[in-house]
Amino acid sequence: MTIDPDDQQRIVAFAMDLAREGRTDLLAEYVDGGFPANHPDADGNTALMLAAYHGHADTVAMLVERGADVDRPNTRGQSPLAGALFKGEDEVVRVLRAAGADLDAGTPSARDTARMFGTEHLLDD
Repeated sequence: MTIDPDDQQRIVAFAMDLAREGRTDLLAEYVDGGFPANHPDADGNTALMLAAYHGHADTVAMLVERGADVDRPNTRGQSPLAGALFKGEDEVVRVLRAAGADLDAGTPSARDTARMFGTEHLLDD
């Protein structure tokens, strides 16, 4: 089955909107139905990146359980952990750290981001 490029863009946009909005159950159905957990949008953001940035820890945990890459950067070199640190999303940081997110991945790294935005306390074990 071939999917029309316009339909493919709509599918990706829908999945990314679910991640941004923290609609965990529906996004889980989408991923379980075949949408790749690491599929990027045009900016290289995955659903995990968008869920992390928007503070949806449950969505992040669900995506991690389904194989999402916790260190995959977007086209700007930003990692999901750095995005969560930038936004001060404590619970998302805890979920990503528990999943093994690399503090030195991305540009700037999560460590550097924490220093820049005063969120170093989120890196304490």
